[in-house]
Amino acid sequence: MVPINLCEPDKAVTIQRIGGLPEVRKHLETLGFTVGETVTLVSTLNGSVIVKVKESRVAIDEQMARKIMV
Repeated sequence: MVPINLCEPDKAVTIQRIGGLPEVRKHLETLGFTVGETVTLVSTLNGSVIVKVKESRVAIDEQMARKIMV
C-alpha cells in the first residue's frame, strides 16, 4: 500500500485504508473517499493533489493525501 499522492497519474486504484483522526476520516468520507472506492490521481502540484472520485475532481493537500492508502 502507498499513499495516493505517490501513485501514477491517470491510473485507477482502489482505496485500501484511510488513516488519521476520526474527524479527518469523516471529512474525507464526505468528499467521497471510502474504503473500496476506485479513485484516480489526476495531477500533483506543489504537494497538493487533484483526485477523481465518484465522477468528481477533488483537490486535497499533501497531508490529507498521505492518509489515503491505495
